[in-house]
Amino acid sequence: MIRTPHRRSALFALLTVSSLAAAACGTATPAASPTAAGATTAASPSPAAPQADPGVGGGEKEVGALKPRLLVSHAGGLALLDAATGTVIKETSYPAFLRLNNAGDGRHVMVSDSDVFRLYDTGIHAQPHGDHAHHYEYTPGLTDVTFEAPKAGHVVLHEGRTVLFADGTGEIRSFDSDSLPGPPKNAKSAKTDAAHHGVAIELADGTLVTTQGTKDERTTVQAKKGDKVVAETTDCPGVHGEAMAEPNGKGEVLAFGCENGPVVYRDGTFHKVPVKDAYARSGNLAGHEESPIVLGDYKVDKEAKPERPTRVSLIDTRTDTLRLLDLTSPYWFRSLARGPKGEGLVLTYDGKLRVVDVAKGAETAAIPVIKPWREKDDWQEPGPAVKVAGSHAYVSDAENHTMTVVDLATKKVTNTYSLPAAPVEFAVTTGKAEAPKDAHAGHDHGDHSDHDGHDGHDHDGHDHDGHDHDGHDHG
Repeated sequence: MIRTPHRRSALFALLTVSSLAAAACGTATPAASPTAAGATTAASPSPAAPQADPGVGGGEKEVGALKPRLLVSHAGGLALLDAATGTVIKETSYPAFLRLNNAGDGRHVMVSDSDVFRLYDTGIHAQPHGDHAHHYEYTPGLTDVTFEAPKAGHVVLHEGRTVLFADGTGEIRSFDSDSLPGPPKNAKSAKTDAAHHGVAIELADGTLVTTQGTKDERTTVQAKKGDKVVAETTDCPGVHGEAMAEPNGKGEVLAFGCENGPVVYRDGTFHKVPVKDAYARSGNLAGHEESPIVLGDYKVDKEAKPERPTRVSLIDTRTDTLRLLDLTSPYWFRSLARGPKGEGLVLTYDGKLRVVDVAKGAETAAIPVIKPWREKDDWQEPGPAVKVAGSHAYVSDAENHTMTVVDLATKKVTNTYSLPAAPVEFAVTTGKAEAPKDAHAGHDHGDHSDHDGHDGHDHDGHDHDGHDHDGHDHG
């Protein structure tokens, strides 16, 4: 059911975060230190918690140009590499299952570590200065900035804001992305009615669009202004992940995945997208803010563990319609991405990166990138993934410990290099904000996906971009 409801209460709490001192214009960012009354720091971490890397954030050096960097999580910790060449820049030992999402400012990465988001500094930043930018490099590494978040889940970036969701409590925290690594600016905190594997996004006018549910059931998405619910749908069973689409003349447009067809939020109202199948799950969505079409997965077997779909969904947010495209080879939750022109990208089991014209609903290229692969029964085991930064796609091969770089303009592989370990997840930074304010340059949710039978950290999926495996939330 879709309706505009009555007022409901929302709980708000103060944002508590470990933080670094903000960098002054033209000066180096100092190493970690307490900065504000009431702020917490990692000064006395538990024995198992990682220590901040020495000198991280210092050693500022202006350079003529920035080279993208790639942060990889693996069974033994984190590795920072030159994204083009694979040269290892920094290694951090920390055996844990770590998930990665861009933090929003083009420099930092959120490292999801069970009940906390840790902040990693990749050491590059383009600082805007009028009609141009100055490029700086810093000492990279794991900082002591932490955001407490029981069952740390989705990270969503939009309009210069970073939004964090804690599945274990339903807490939602948002702040200006460019305030990192210092004390969060314009910080807000909210809380859902109950803890659940959820996601939230803050729109340009401050409207918070968030899921509602419990650990056992999720059917609801709400748009809230302060504590007032201004729009709601309860017709989204298994709601998971979200993706922004091209805004229309009345404002922002986004889609959420459900088990009975997606829902679209447009013009301040939720719209149901009808589907023919009784069970039709889209838990992984990839949007682009210059395209009205959202790319999603499409699963029809509720009992499969895992289902290996070959069809993807193309959701038209203007007309609330969905069309299917069969790529003939299966894919999984880390397979979906969008190119710089809004083209759809899907990494399939045959090792090819499929390029899709989402407006025409047609495959336009199939680029051989890695060796053929197959999704493992346990989604937490290393598997392949695809990410896009600028005009390049980066495709990991977990079985063979390699990364392939693809020039999306020419659709050619420009390099394949070895990785120091089997990659679990990775993030790419360019120094430029991923989702700047007042720009429709695409946004990063940190994969809002879900995986086979795991809810949040039971299992957590970010989908950031969503990770969905047959109804099990891992994204």
